[in-house]
Amino acid sequence: MMELKWRSIAKSVSYRVICIISLSIVTYLITGDLLSMTYIVVIFQSIQIILFYLHERIWSGIKWGYALK
Repeated sequence: MMELKWRSIAKSVSYRVICIISLSIVTYLITGDLLSMTYIVVIFQSIQIILFYLHERIWSGIKWGYALK
């Protein structure tokens, strides 16, 4: 069963929301500055969304690890 691109996008975005929240908290606790926190989170998370999407698409084409019915 092949996963559709839109499903990969939805999974990527929902996972990144969790990551954005956790990175925001940690970054703010370390820097104490909302502007620095915003820059760090936006740049890092934008890169991560793209990388995770690509990672999912590559893995969707790998047949290893599927159980046969």
